[in-house]
Amino acid sequence: MKGLLKFITCGSVDDGKSTLIGHMLYDAKLLYADQERALELDSKVGSREGKIDYSLLLDGLMAEREQGITIDVAYRYFTTERRSFIVADTPGHEEYTRNMAVGASFAELAVILVDASRGIMTQTRRHARICALMGIRYFLFAVNKMDIVRYDRNIYQKLDKEIRKLAVDLELEEVHVIPVSATEGDNVTRVSPHMHWYEGKTLLEYLETIDIEDGAKEQGFVFPVQRVCRPSHSFRGFQGEVESGKIMVGEELTALPSREKAVVKSVLVTDQDKMQARKGQAVTLSLNREIDISRGCVLVKDTDLAVCSMFTSTILWMDDRELTQGKNFLLKIGTKIVPASVMDIKYQVDIHTGEHLAVTRLYKNEIAVCDISMAEEIVFDSFKKHKSIGCFILIDRMTNMTSACGVVEHPLRRSENLVWQKLDLTREIRAKKMGQKPLTLWFTGLSGSGKSALANEIEKRLSVSGRYTMLLDGDNVRLGLNKNLGFEPEDRIENIRRVAEVAKLMNDAGLIVLTAFISPFEDDRKRARTIIGTENFVEIYVSTPLEECERRDVKGLYRKAREGKIPNFTGISSPYEAPDHADIIIDTSKYSLDLSVEIVLKKLEKFSGL
Repeated sequence: MKGLLKFITCGSVDDGKSTLIGHMLYDAKLLYADQERALELDSKVGSREGKIDYSLLLDGLMAEREQGITIDVAYRYFTTERRSFIVADTPGHEEYTRNMAVGASFAELAVILVDASRGIMTQTRRHARICALMGIRYFLFAVNKMDIVRYDRNIYQKLDKEIRKLAVDLELEEVHVIPVSATEGDNVTRVSPHMHWYEGKTLLEYLETIDIEDGAKEQGFVFPVQRVCRPSHSFRGFQGEVESGKIMVGEELTALPSREKAVVKSVLVTDQDKMQARKGQAVTLSLNREIDISRGCVLVKDTDLAVCSMFTSTILWMDDRELTQGKNFLLKIGTKIVPASVMDIKYQVDIHTGEHLAVTRLYKNEIAVCDISMAEEIVFDSFKKHKSIGCFILIDRMTNMTSACGVVEHPLRRSENLVWQKLDLTREIRAKKMGQKPLTLWFTGLSGSGKSALANEIEKRLSVSGRYTMLLDGDNVRLGLNKNLGFEPEDRIENIRRVAEVAKLMNDAGLIVLTAFISPFEDDRKRARTIIGTENFVEIYVSTPLEECERRDVKGLYRKAREGKIPNFTGISSPYEAPDHADIIIDTSKYSLDLSVEIVLKKLEKFSGL
């Protein structure tokens, strides 16, 4: 018997994916008696006038049966005399593309259905691209519904040519095409009596006999550390799964990113001592000496992995909200989670032609090549060399939802040529000389809320008390440092990033920095906190209501925004995301300026006696 085959069925809406797999399981007698009886009973009230509806075997959700579509990924495990299988039946609707991508991430082979009466659809191309993106090398295109086109050989041959052209465009490696009828069973498990012109294998026979080999052998030993195990003071082990290669007791490993070396002292598989560990095994390794290793580190041998903070990637954007350049996320790659941002959307890949389109934003289900920057150096490799540490997901920091999945194309080597210069005069020395703790007081709120007036008055009070300060005002910064930025979402993101970097440098100089910026997006403020450092960041939300801000309208901006003369104006045509957990909240409509200052200064006392 050949080894386990993990495959996915995908394609456009109503191409017959669930019906195909259901019919295959039914004809091959791979169902229990109660399953078969339940299918026959359910079909009597189905959509095929009492005939067996094979899709019901896979469409288990009530909503799926009511609508006649697949919504979630359905996994089925089955075994024939020749092979064992795991199949992921995935939805065809564009709305559920993220579900399809999840199914593709585990598969070795893709069965892509093409409706013979409709031809290749947009979603067919998208699914094929996603499968290729996820590293699938073997593709079986099942030209379905041949019964509807009366088993016309010419239609099949035309589609076969189009599929071969698509395979060339997408650089698909191994492609096979079979004409089938999922409802009637032609060429599913038995040779069709209606298509004598087809002399190839049936779908099941092809799946049973295909040899799945990883053409690009992963080099060396790679072991991402999932957990550090210390049951007693005498034992410290590193747990995880061997992603490639093998290791033996007595061999030397390198820990990345520290590059420290140690020798393998023992290999534990469950609680059994072994002499070696191989790819696919979950093991615990202990080393002959103590070195700095934690979750997210990678133990390697005989391979060269990248250790840097930037890479170029191809991503599938799956979020309902658009992606703009500069947006920040949590990035999970291997066992490491780290703050990251999309620095640059280099180009979008056109689903139909593969053309590279210049864009600054990405919308749901679009594929693009992007440059990504991490908050620290991490260990990774290109997806083509090492899949486990070459694929990643981007997690929204607000909702904790997966916004994108992607693969690493190559590291950006320019990050390796930059080294942070350590200075003899440190922040601590400068701060001690000034007699203060460097902080960034980040004032956020709507235009007209009183941020600038409040920050200005507080700076004067701090200066009188002997503090060394610097005030960064939104308008002043935009007239100088950020003069080249507009008010589109990507420009707003970059505006706040630059201000945060400047504030950090000023904190390094020992100064107390006050910033007065609308900074409307919670993600951007979180990123600013990350850049500056949580221990040095004080968020002050000036919560003055919109009605009061409009009433003041010192600069006449609200009036112009209401008249449509100012696009993307916060509070009117662009949202303001109020902080959920600001360190200090003050509503200047309730208090005079002097009293507001007193309230804020009183609350600031807990931050190093300010």
